[in-house]
Amino acid sequence: MDADLMVQILFAAIKTGTPLLFIALGEVICEKSGILNLGQEGMMLMGAVVGFLVSYSTGNIGLGVISAMAMGVLMSLIFAVLVLHIGANQVATGLALTIFGTGLSAFIGADFVGQIIQGFQPVAIPVLSDIPYIGRILFSHDILVYFSFCMTVTLIYIVNKTRIGLTLKAVGENPHAANAIGIKVLRVRYLAVMFGGSMAGISGAYMSLVYTPMWVEGMTAGRGWIALALVVFASWRVGRIMLGAYLFGLASIMHLVLQGFGWSISPNLLAMLPYVATVIVMVIIGADHFKEKLLAPRSLGKPFNPRNMA
Repeated sequence: MDADLMVQILFAAIKTGTPLLFIALGEVICEKSGILNLGQEGMMLMGAVVGFLVSYSTGNIGLGVISAMAMGVLMSLIFAVLVLHIGANQVATGLALTIFGTGLSAFIGADFVGQIIQGFQPVAIPVLSDIPYIGRILFSHDILVYFSFCMTVTLIYIVNKTRIGLTLKAVGENPHAANAIGIKVLRVRYLAVMFGGSMAGISGAYMSLVYTPMWVEGMTAGRGWIALALVVFASWRVGRIMLGAYLFGLASIMHLVLQGFGWSISPNLLAMLPYVATVIVMVIIGADHFKEKLLAPRSLGKPFNPRNMA
């Protein structure tokens, strides 16, 4: 394998992994607050269709991204109200949100299937993009990829070095103790869920405005579920999310790469590998002893009602 081909493969892995990175960053913050939101796929699809429709109608793709993020926040608020105030089961509500988002996105985008727009174009960063190999891999992308880099670094700092990160961890580990010392647990969880929604929205916008600049029903192809597995794969550590996203992105394109090398393995078998890994991880997350080893937040998926405290 020559160097140019390797550069192209790694470049494609980053591009393929970017929507996973966005949505996994949102989910890890949500889960660190103790909330398990399985509605990522539905929120991502709604972000994709709204981002595309706004961009298609106005000709402004920046406005499309903002609209996608706003739709993701709106969808997350539906989940938050049901879970945090009404006390609905987190798993069931998340699944319902995915089903709702999948159906509604298909309905809204029915008249726009196959329409194409001019999405974000690659922007080479001066000087940095001229670095041999590394420049082409990291510094010749579109603006949303660069934004994902910045968002990752920012969240690593916030989670590990600031009071906000400490508060988030306290709420996720023991919400009753956090409430006892004056932390507004429900407010923190609302904000975490809303942040997760915004990241799901921009992830969907990336799919319809960059990765495939068009709208196709179900175009996220299970990436919301892969992101849930990615959070577990990274052991709920923000710093590992980026590496995991690009590894999953690489796995997603390996069937194309290996076909190019003339391998006789079924491309369908290779294409399903990321989803097999997702199923395995979802089984692992269901076992309490594995959760402890993987450093999962102790209150993950557990309801909290301050009125029921003794």
